[in-house]
Amino acid sequence: MSVDTVIAGGTLVTADRTFEGALAIDDGTIVGVGAAEQLPDADDVVDATGKYVMPGVVDPHVHVADPFSIDSYETASKAAALGGTTTVIGFAFQGWNPATEAFDGSYSLPEAIDSVRERGADSLVDFGVHGAVTEETDEGLEDLAEVVPNGVPSIKMFTAYDVGLSNGFMHRVFERLAALDGVGVLHTEDGSVCDVLTEACKREGKGDPVHYPASRPDYAEAMAADDAVRMALETGAKYYGIHTSCRKAAEVLEAAREDGSRVRAETCVHFTTLDESVYAEQGTLPLFAPPMRTPDDVEAMFEHLQAGSLDVVSTDHCAYTEASKQVDDWWDSPFGANLLQTGFPVFHDEAVTQRGFGYPTLVRLVSTAPAQTFGLPEKGTLTPGTDADVVVFDPDASYTIDAADNESKADFSIFEGREVTGRVEKTFVRGTLVADDGEIVADPGHGQFVERIQPDWSA
Repeated sequence: MSVDTVIAGGTLVTADRTFEGALAIDDGTIVGVGAAEQLPDADDVVDATGKYVMPGVVDPHVHVADPFSIDSYETASKAAALGGTTTVIGFAFQGWNPATEAFDGSYSLPEAIDSVRERGADSLVDFGVHGAVTEETDEGLEDLAEVVPNGVPSIKMFTAYDVGLSNGFMHRVFERLAALDGVGVLHTEDGSVCDVLTEACKREGKGDPVHYPASRPDYAEAMAADDAVRMALETGAKYYGIHTSCRKAAEVLEAAREDGSRVRAETCVHFTTLDESVYAEQGTLPLFAPPMRTPDDVEAMFEHLQAGSLDVVSTDHCAYTEASKQVDDWWDSPFGANLLQTGFPVFHDEAVTQRGFGYPTLVRLVSTAPAQTFGLPEKGTLTPGTDADVVVFDPDASYTIDAADNESKADFSIFEGREVTGRVEKTFVRGTLVADDGEIVADPGHGQFVERIQPDWSA
């Protein structure tokens, strides 16, 4: 008997440990883990000497071909593959028309999900979606029973922007999710507070992006998180807080968390590596919502990651051109920036190289925990019988981030010029080598839509 591929000579990393060994892959699946001499012969043997062999990154928070990103699934997934990400979860927005790029109410939630599946046909990596409820309608509530048990068990809600929901309607969504065993995924900023403070900036002529963080303060994030997580707990729904950016919001989630069987949360790469001083340095390019916070908030993200009260590190990837971001007044800039290609190497550099996090912790935060949190039992693991989504990672290689290398349609990087230690050498998606030494080596369309199961958070 022979297998397709054996990756030998490296150090294998799981969420629990590191160990010397080899990995056998056949027909897209991991079929063996152990000493190389104990595994079958292979058509292709990958020498991973001096490298780490780990599960591919699972990024549960990306924007691709949606209202907040110009990337197609082809361009975003190429960036993902080069950055070691093998599965992404994007969004299907109720009411958003991809033809007109407007929220015109023309797509129901099931129709929006079908549309994403079609637009993702050229993806190089595997992909799923969160449903996003943006309208307060009885029909939208009824649609949850169709989508939650059938591959899309997580539903996003906003507390801000034109697509934000009232607390009353959000309560109704949580009730439905509790009955369906789904997950509420929450963008939490108090929209009314942010709107008032933004209008004050406009009146006072504070268009320089150094004033931007004051328009979306930490307490507005904490207030909205407190409202939302309380509703989730009272209705019995699972709650996942996205892009936690500050100590105050993290403390709200920690207080509600208990054993993690009902409440989980993430932070993002940029909130662990950049602070509000970046607005004086880069202007509007790093304009995210929530904004970059204080150095103390950066420290808080690591404290909560270490304590386990934040579970996941994502990217919140959004693709825009530099020209669209470079505006006179910050409020005319779109929110977000591209991170799929650089996020994992940058977070590794910050967390492992500079702060001494262990490799099992790294794998847990970017791979295993997001897979378990969002119902992907075949992902985020090196267990035999699961998908052969594997990254070969060189922990000692150093390079300088250059936006000229972007596969994303975005033509800038908020990490431009940063030297990072640690580089993705090879990326396998279901056993197929898709990225090798900085080059895409597989054809678009290899990725598959992943129907997720309703997750069990009690384990």
